[in-house]
This record gives sequence, structure tokens and C-alpha cells, in this order.
Amino acid sequence: MDNDRIVGSAKEFAGRAEGAIGDLADDAKTQASGKAREAAGTVQNLYGQAKDAARDATDTAASYAKDAYEAGEDTFRDGTQAIARKVQDNPLGALLVAGGIGFALALLMSRPSRRPPPRWRYYG
Repeated sequence: MDNDRIVGSAKEFAGRAEGAIGDLADDAKTQASGKAREAAGTVQNLYGQAKDAARDATDTAASYAKDAYEAGEDTFRDGTQAIARKVQDNPLGALLVAGGIGFALALLMSRPSRRPPPRWRYYG
């Protein structure tokens, strides 16, 4: 629980008490002061609640990220093992796939660069 929530609740309670005393004494100034203190306490309490909610959301997001990271490690390990099994089961097919990927990369990397379009020159 945030400190602002505690202080805000205390101010809100004090403001209600001051407003009640103002009602009993029929003093408008005390009533107004009590309402102002109550409103300030309510605002501070809400601010504390918002800080608590933000802290909780941050903790939850960090927990989800940690779980996803750990699950990613397991998935990567499982995928690596599956690929290793496929290569062991069919080495010729794996060699052909690797060669095809290498050939495609070589074509992409050896393509001549494009020349910029010619600039128009106006003689005048």
C-alpha cells in the first residue's frame, strides 16, 4: 500500500470531521475548510491508488516477459533438436536445402547495384 493512500485517507477523514464540526457549529468557514481538506485527501488517495496500480502492472508485465523469455529458450532448444534429428534422418535432403539457400543468398548478394537515374540538365 502506498504512503499517499494512507495520508490521503487520513486527510479525507479529517476533512469529514472538520465539515461535521462546521455543520454543528453552523460555521461556513469551517465547513468549507473541511470540504477542501476532504477533497485534497480524496485526490491524494486516488493518486496513491494510481501509483499502486502502475506498480502492479509493471510487476505483472515483468513477470510475463520473464515467462516468455524462459519459454523461448525451451522452444529454441526443442527446435534445434528437431532440426538435428531431421538432418540425421535425411542428410541428402538437408544438404540440398542448405545448398539452395546458399545459392539464393549468393544471387541476392552478387546482383549489380542500380545506377541512379540520369539527372536532367537544362541549358538555358
